[in-house]
Amino acid sequence: MAIRTGKAYIDAIDKLKSDVWIDGQPITGKISEHPAFRGVMKSQAKLFDAQHDEALEKVMTYQSPSSGEKVGTSFLQPKTADDLVNRRKMIQQWALLSNGMMGRSPDYMNTVLTALASSTSLLEGKANCFPENIIAFYENARENDLTMTHTFIGPQVNRGFNLTEETDIPIAAKVIERNAKGIVLKGARLLATQGGITDEILVISAGGADEEAYGFGFSIPSNTPGLRFICRDSFVGSESTFNAPLSSRYEEMDCIVVFNDVLVPWDRVFFYDNLAVSNSFMTESSFVPFTLHQVVSRQIIKTEFVLGIVESMIEMLGIEIYQHVQAKASEIIVGLETMKALILKSELESKLNQWGFMEPDRTTLQIAVNVFPRLYPRFTEIIQILGASGLMMLPTENDFTSSLRNELDQYLQAATTNAEARVKTFRLAWDLAMSSFGSRETLYERFFFGDPVKLSSQLYLTYDKEPYRKRVEEFLA
Repeated sequence: MAIRTGKAYIDAIDKLKSDVWIDGQPITGKISEHPAFRGVMKSQAKLFDAQHDEALEKVMTYQSPSSGEKVGTSFLQPKTADDLVNRRKMIQQWALLSNGMMGRSPDYMNTVLTALASSTSLLEGKANCFPENIIAFYENARENDLTMTHTFIGPQVNRGFNLTEETDIPIAAKVIERNAKGIVLKGARLLATQGGITDEILVISAGGADEEAYGFGFSIPSNTPGLRFICRDSFVGSESTFNAPLSSRYEEMDCIVVFNDVLVPWDRVFFYDNLAVSNSFMTESSFVPFTLHQVVSRQIIKTEFVLGIVESMIEMLGIEIYQHVQAKASEIIVGLETMKALILKSELESKLNQWGFMEPDRTTLQIAVNVFPRLYPRFTEIIQILGASGLMMLPTENDFTSSLRNELDQYLQAATTNAEARVKTFRLAWDLAMSSFGSRETLYERFFFGDPVKLSSQLYLTYDKEPYRKRVEEFLA
């Protein structure tokens, strides 16, 4: 099948009829027609269609090593520095179609799976591990252009301790049975972004398991019996792209995933009942460098978009003459160029790993993922400060088509443009920095790759500081 079209993607997800609940009700019709999912699925469909654009063919696809068909570049296992550059170009091309707002566009999980499939030697010869299943699923996803959501963490019941319950019904999902057909799971996991609108769900223990029953890795179809997605409230502010220019297009739902005695067939199990593997596979594999390369590539496009919004506001208000305004815009410029420099450095310092794949420099990307969670909340704060009251009084699309139009044209005009253009720009800024969608984006970027404090600790503990300490020692001697 190879690369598929946007229509094929939507038809496939509708056909699944996964068990998805929102606002206390199950979705019974086509999920692509539900207000909470319609916009983002249309936006996702455009990504698939871009793979068929002849002008983008060399960026978006490569020849499958098994079928010879065109497959998505986000599945490419990089063996050279040029391969990393090609992956970045593809990721950023897709990111441009959502201006970086879709953090879980298919290339993210494609990259995760590619990283795991490139590290299966870590599982070879170990108890209850099936590296061949990861490779088989990777090839299936690549050849059929499958989409995936994922869940790597358990519910927040007690943050003070690892969650090991003594209750009759598990809270965090665990293996409750092993039989001839596979493993059976019961309990819940978080936080499946795009849950219910993907072909598959990839479930991996990301570390911290203290009982074998909580350590596992597998992938199953989203409509597997017993699997349920419970959605949060939708942040689609309006289906009007005038009123809610971002949330109407890019609102990625987040879900609790409930496993009600879900059977995972043996050919879908990657590993289970092996604590050492459960707690080390993600950190020792290529997951961190490959995935962070995708993340930072997207965040650069998002930062460019933020800068464009801020500059549009500055020009419309005629405030570019003020030094404090220049300083605030410069913060975004510095952030943008810092992220660009880091992604290029990670590629320039890439090395072949033990499995023969080209890894971007892990330390450089760890620095980037420590930088951006601090930058992005400041970006939204800058938008709020520069927009001030202009972000509060924003008429709707209907206001501009009513008898109020003349008054709005008179009183809401800007220094360099008319009222409608000004309101459109400020509604965009509001949707990014102040709406439910925008607040979720800020929280999302704060914790995208985990607890920022833990990320800082990991960087400190893994960074080679010894040469610099020795330099001081030699100086003092």
